[in-house]
Amino acid sequence: MKLHKSLLALTVAALTFGTVTATRAESAVRPAATTPTTSIAAPKMNSGVVNINEATADQLERLPGIGPSRAQAIVNFRKTHPFKRIEDLQRIKGLGKKSWNRLRPLIALSGPTTLAAAEH
Repeated sequence: MKLHKSLLALTVAALTFGTVTATRAESAVRPAATTPTTSIAAPKMNSGVVNINEATADQLERLPGIGPSRAQAIVNFRKTHPFKRIEDLQRIKGLGKKSWNRLRPLIALSGPTTLAAAEH
């Protein structure tokens, strides 16, 4: 009992002086520190899609990470292998899963290409 009381006293003292650190569970629930922060605007995201089965090489270059050579590789590939699933884009050399995950919301298999050209 004596040990319990001294542990309680230490806990109260630590809480009073702010020396106890939060556990992971507590820090996940507790809001972040209230230090002033500046608001940084997120980069403007283009809305629209590129139809990978019909887009020209110039239209394909609108996609992030797709340059002239990769756009031409997509055009050449689809001449013999039209895309049936958007995942098939990963078959293009240099376009792995990471690139595909970044491009996924910007590509379509049908319909018009509506993604605007990036402003430099």
